Amino acid sequence: MTIIDNAVYVDGVRTADPVSLDETYFVLRQREGMAWIGLYRPDAKEIRSVAEEFDLSPLAVEDALAGHQRAKLEHYGECVFLVLRPARYLDDVEKVEFGEIHVFVGADYVITVRHAESPDLARVRQRMESTPEFLALGPEAVLYGILDQVVDEYEPVAAGLENDVDEIEDDLFGADPDVSRRIYELSRQVITFQRATSPLVGILQALMAGTPEREPGPELQDHFRDVLDHVIRLNERVASFRALLQNALAVNAALVAQRQNDEMRKLTESSFAQSEQVKRISSWAAILFAPTLVGTIYGMNFTSMPELNWVFGYPFALGLMVAMGLGLYWTFKHNKWI
Repeated sequence: MTIIDNAVYVDGVRTADPVSLDETYFVLRQREGMAWIGLYRPDAKEIRSVAEEFDLSPLAVEDALAGHQRAKLEHYGECVFLVLRPARYLDDVEKVEFGEIHVFVGADYVITVRHAESPDLARVRQRMESTPEFLALGPEAVLYGILDQVVDEYEPVAAGLENDVDEIEDDLFGADPDVSRRIYELSRQVITFQRATSPLVGILQALMAGTPEREPGPELQDHFRDVLDHVIRLNERVASFRALLQNALAVNAALVAQRQNDEMRKLTESSFAQSEQVKRISSWAAILFAPTLVGTIYGMNFTSMPELNWVFGYPFALGLMVAMGLGLYWTFKHNKWI
């Protein structure tokens, strides 16, 4: 059933519960009251039915059928078309779920087209029906109740986002590799939430001003002003979330760069230490190679080698080995290889 609730009110009192849209139209014309029709994901036939009965703008009907609209307020003659983006915070997955609701408001009707679980319009209806003197102010009173409910449901979302921001600030210095991804995902949710809440300031100001044909009374203006105050505070709060996340992203980038620099420094130090070890090993290998070279040459015992019959040949060979070793040792020591 796409018709969630359907009633006709006279002087703020619920007088009929039609079982179909056609019956609603008949009772409304008969009693000259106000119809409040609540639809949940209706099909094109149902929307076109109410559009024909109440002469709704084809452009507004097209928006309601297509969905995925931004929050906005539009006037089509005596009809006010309002799009809201309600939201709710899902604790189990720590994410914000955004919905969409379209509201058509005329002189004697309110039609709500809801595409998500929120807002809880049943609570709005119960609240309005409990104060018939306020509901008797007409469709604008219902519009106030819907706006107030949507804004009230934003508060748990803001609290959930605030808690997520606090968790990110706690994890920021914990070297968590997933913190960058969490900051990015949370930033997207905050931006989407801000896009849902920020247009409400202009919407409420326009509703307070009204139109030349329909200007809200002082009581309704006071109620709209109260919602406007809540929205302004909410927008300031959401803006602070966005600023904190931007700062967190910058700090995280600095911390990642610092950790990379520390790792590079450690690698450089390790490479330098290995290089020093290689220098020492190479130096001692060269020192040991010098006498080995001399001994290898004089160990070949060729007949034509004059040093073989020289009295000082052996001492000379030993001295040459020592001299070459000392020379290489001094050279490497001077160059700080050993």
